[in-house]
Amino acid sequence: MTEKNTNFDEVIERRNTDSLKFDFAKQRGMPEDVLPLWVADMDFKTSSIVLDKIKERVEHGIFGYTETGKNYFDALQSWLYKHHNLKIEERWVVKTPGVVFAIASAIKAFTNEGDAVLIEQPVYYPFSGVIRDNKRRVVSNDLVLTGEKYQIDFDDFERKIVENKVKLFVLCNPHNPVGRVWTRSELVRLIDICIKHDVIIFSDEIHADFTYEGYTHIPLINADERIKERCIIATAPTKTFNLAGLQISNIIIPGEEIRKKFIKDIDAVGYSQANTIGIVACEAAYRYGQEWYEELKKYLKGNLDFVRDYLERELPQIKLIEPEGTYLIWLDFRGLSLCERELEELIVKKAGLWLDSGAIFGRTGAGFQRINIATNRSVLKEALDRIKAAIHE
Repeated sequence: MTEKNTNFDEVIERRNTDSLKFDFAKQRGMPEDVLPLWVADMDFKTSSIVLDKIKERVEHGIFGYTETGKNYFDALQSWLYKHHNLKIEERWVVKTPGVVFAIASAIKAFTNEGDAVLIEQPVYYPFSGVIRDNKRRVVSNDLVLTGEKYQIDFDDFERKIVENKVKLFVLCNPHNPVGRVWTRSELVRLIDICIKHDVIIFSDEIHADFTYEGYTHIPLINADERIKERCIIATAPTKTFNLAGLQISNIIIPGEEIRKKFIKDIDAVGYSQANTIGIVACEAAYRYGQEWYEELKKYLKGNLDFVRDYLERELPQIKLIEPEGTYLIWLDFRGLSLCERELEELIVKKAGLWLDSGAIFGRTGAGFQRINIATNRSVLKEALDRIKAAIHE
């Protein structure tokens, strides 16, 4: 099978396809003509081989209840072992329609209303949303920006656990939006503290397939096997292969006791079999998507290099927080000395862009913006040109 969809410079019209990114600006309080680089999907066609497998299933014409068998697990197992040296067993895998769904299930399974759930802000904003929506308290071990790199305050981490009687910690690795890929020593320190205080770790590793040269993603249980019975690892093909709308995630839970509790909560909300096309796409992506994935990584590195060079040359007031992973980059606009309202006006009204305001990731995100670079380089250039013109104006 030959891969065809590796021309990532091709601009594909996404408007009028019910795209959340492109077609719902007005409903979300944005001008209709903004250029969107916010939500974390890509402006690229997925692998042509994945599309062929989806077409084969569509031609079959029956979309009944579908389960996964040995072929699905073999594809998943092979991908995780090849790319992350993660060895899994079939009974560990629980399928959900998404990672945030899985976080909500973990919150309900392992905490009670009023309990604290620990996160590390600035972090993917649905973390705090789903905690509050389930009537739990958000407690943040805020990451500390030291120079141009974010670090964990481990003393504060343990203090927050003890003071708030934390039972569940939601880790983001690679971290969205600050781009850290946590080292083995950092993960072990977190694990030490969580074991000491009997805290379950939910590790969101959905961006694991995107790390830059010199950095390696370490799955949580590979950092320290002691956490095996007290952890949940969330994976999905959706970020890697641009399949978010097909709603398929693979949640890895080695510990039998917590796996049973987790599944019981999923049963309680009435979810059973996964999306048929999502299952087909996931297996095809992990089995046949290597060439497309490798070409995508090269293009994303080129995009990151382009943004870095552009900022250094044309917009030195804006600092790139150098990402170690993900295709979401964290830009520091504090050099412009604007308040949040003024910064939003600059980005939205003057530059005509829809980015993710850093403030929604937590109070420590104020003055930052998150931008999705999984788009055509011509679009990135237009976005940066707009920012440059707005600042000069």
